[in-house]
Amino acid sequence: MKLLFDFFPILLFFIAYKVFGIYVATAVAIVASIIQVLLYWLKTRKFETMHLVTLLIILVFGGLTLYLQDEQFIKWKPTVVNWLFGFAFLASQWLGGKTMIERMMGANLVMPPAIWRTLNLSWTLFFFLIGGINYYVMSYFTTDTWVNFKLFGMLGLTFVFVLLQSVFLSRHLPESTTEEE
Repeated sequence: MKLLFDFFPILLFFIAYKVFGIYVATAVAIVASIIQVLLYWLKTRKFETMHLVTLLIILVFGGLTLYLQDEQFIKWKPTVVNWLFGFAFLASQWLGGKTMIERMMGANLVMPPAIWRTLNLSWTLFFFLIGGINYYVMSYFTTDTWVNFKLFGMLGLTFVFVLLQSVFLSRHLPESTTEEE
């Protein structure tokens, strides 16, 4: 359910693009991101960093897209967001005592620091890679192709990556023991 909540602005962007075009889709994505942040705050009484960063970037890049009527700005958004997260995850390797991924998942998992660093580094590389792939697609393909990639390609790559992370994590989780009586 959280994945759907995190991706609903992208889904609404995709639908609006197919029906109305890039500029209406951009406005829809901006409004959807604002609603996403507000709903999350109403439910939890706190803000999620990922939602706030994404909102700020879509306000800037989406706003420039609408104001200048230049679709290149909205196409940059996924690259900028992913590269910012990549830098944040990378910096967390040395700053703050815990890696970013450990801060996010550490309450639910107990693992050695080396495993947390490996997991964090893999997320760092994933964010840089997906941002680079977005840059390539936006630069060398049509807007239609980019919009399809933004929904299906990025979601698919993220799903595969999370699946691979689950396999990696399953090898490092402590085995549960049950007492037989």
